[in-house]
Amino acid sequence: MQLQYSFIIPVYNRPDEVDELLASFKTMETQLDYEIVIVEDGSTHTSKHIVERYNSYLNISYFFKENTGPGDSRNFGMQHAKGNYFIILDSDVIMPSTYLSEVDKSLKANYVDCFGGPDAAHHSFSDVQKAINFAMTSVITTGGIRGNKKAVDKFQPRSFNMGISKKAFKASNGFGRIHPGEDPDLSIRLWNLGFKTKLIPSAVVYHKRRISWRKFQQQVRKFGLVRPILNSWHPSTKKLTYWFPSAFIIGFIGAVLFALLGVKWPILAYGLYFLIAFLSALFTTKSIKVTLMALWAICIQFMGYGLGFLESTFAIRILNKDPETHFPKLFFKLK
Repeated sequence: MQLQYSFIIPVYNRPDEVDELLASFKTMETQLDYEIVIVEDGSTHTSKHIVERYNSYLNISYFFKENTGPGDSRNFGMQHAKGNYFIILDSDVIMPSTYLSEVDKSLKANYVDCFGGPDAAHHSFSDVQKAINFAMTSVITTGGIRGNKKAVDKFQPRSFNMGISKKAFKASNGFGRIHPGEDPDLSIRLWNLGFKTKLIPSAVVYHKRRISWRKFQQQVRKFGLVRPILNSWHPSTKKLTYWFPSAFIIGFIGAVLFALLGVKWPILAYGLYFLIAFLSALFTTKSIKVTLMALWAICIQFMGYGLGFLESTFAIRILNKDPETHFPKLFFKLK
């Protein structure tokens, strides 16, 4: 099958990010033809003038629609794309020059209808962005790659860097209205339809994560809130590891209480964990400042995700609340 690629990029009030992303496309080292589909999701600060600057360099289609959220905007973009394989990106990423050639090489060697790629921190990112990137991608935190090279059929791609065939999109109807969580929900539904997913380790993007400490806490809390909802929708995908952040927080409180009673080994175990995290972050970032920030990011990540997971689990499993009614901010309403 001849693969024809369409990049689908929803954007909301981020013209500067679109400028940086499109500039990185100009450095793409590939002989493959591809198109870029920009979907403006009801923005008040649009990217149209930015797109027009790149029209002579890149094959870009630009659409403006009412604000219905990133999932629906991705679906809109795929409906209007000309290719037969869609690559979905967030607007806050930067593309390495070899990205598309790595994707094409991997799909031709081992075709799947859905893939995901990892993210990394670019050298130009701020210290906070680098610290959060470590927390979100390290294997010693709740981040890391969602799967591994051996667990090919069960890798859950994330929509900041995700590919899906036109065939799989039509069969699944694309993304749902939940956000965040729309990408693992789609992956699970694709598995149920018989499609395979995989990780392409070399298909890296630089993910800026336009974020502050406060926004990071809000983001990871939403991740925690969403997971029990996905577990209720797809019971076969439940994993004990999803409880790890909550257990970490509860265990830490217990360790402090034991320390007050003179039992020191639990709190020492936590100290060992953070020592390992410190050394890992230092090796990765090569910066003491970023490393210390990374430890703070890990604390926020565990606290936000863990407490959000417990809150959602209690509401859904104990109180039998309807997720959309109880957590309306996690669902976009289509217009």
